[in-house]
Amino acid sequence: MADLPIHTIVFEILTRLPAKDVGRSKSVCKQWYALLSTQDFVRIHCSRSLVSSNQRVLLIDDLTCSVRPIISKSNDYGPSSIVTFPFHHQNNDVSILSHLNGLLCVCLNHTYELLLWNPTTTAFKRLSTPDSHGFYINNLDAVGLYVDVDDDYKVLHIKRRSGVLGVYVYSREVDSWRNIPFITRQEYLSPYFNWSAGTFCGGTLYFTVCECWLGGTKRVICFDVNSEQFKEISFPSVPSIGMVQGVLVNVKNELHMFASTGMFEMTIDLWTLQGDYWIKVLSCPPIPSISLSLWCDITHYVTNGNWFVMTKLGKLFTIEMDMKPFECFYPVSWFRGFKGAVFVQTIVSPSI
Repeated sequence: MADLPIHTIVFEILTRLPAKDVGRSKSVCKQWYALLSTQDFVRIHCSRSLVSSNQRVLLIDDLTCSVRPIISKSNDYGPSSIVTFPFHHQNNDVSILSHLNGLLCVCLNHTYELLLWNPTTTAFKRLSTPDSHGFYINNLDAVGLYVDVDDDYKVLHIKRRSGVLGVYVYSREVDSWRNIPFITRQEYLSPYFNWSAGTFCGGTLYFTVCECWLGGTKRVICFDVNSEQFKEISFPSVPSIGMVQGVLVNVKNELHMFASTGMFEMTIDLWTLQGDYWIKVLSCPPIPSISLSLWCDITHYVTNGNWFVMTKLGKLFTIEMDMKPFECFYPVSWFRGFKGAVFVQTIVSPSI
């Protein structure tokens, strides 16, 4: 360590600080401000921040927006901190559509505008433009956040309007939208097909496309973020009995799907993608029967061999599983109305 330049030592120390401490450290001197603002610093700091202790749960209801830590020892929520939206909104009408490396892609429901927002630094960027790009319609559109080989954060926006599908990419680097071609089955343009938010994993953005929750066609659409080519792969072989819900998550750069089936008593299987084929990893014991309204209001986390079923108030119950620890918390189901997200505290900026 004594042989290392002081600049390298300082860099190594500061990239290990919590995100909020990095923000405060920028005021120490001009040299530190410049260092902490470089893309190399932000990238390395982000890679070192992707641990469970930096994970937070963001919850939005009609009156408040709060952020809570997940306490690793009890696997429950810690004390909440109220968050003030840095942008104009009406009665917390903010939907969380996608998240990556501390950035959230959100929609203001009263104006349909898309924004990139870092709730840790409070920085945000409006993506809407006068020529009608960056406006999102729920149940018709889909978005996904990703980062390409040049470390440029981008948003893929799939728009369905009157039987016409348009695909657009927003680049943080150039701060603009552009259209890209997308040839797909005509039936996917139908409003009867529901597109999930995109999940970024291994250089590909993945979407589930389901005709409806109760049976019907189900596929996975893959978007290679570097070649900007699309392809389809099959959905896991799950029973089409009752409600079928597939939630994609990136676990250590491997794509997994939590596929739930049933109506009131739900069974959830964990699948992993190998090549273009799904392999079942485990089957969870049936979750005890609960009301459908409560089922739609909860989310789930999997970590360290346990499966936690959570409401916005805290842990509902725990299911023990014999499996390899995940080390971090991963969502198994989405929050109702896109009113929550599990994110990591970083200093990644929504704009350059």
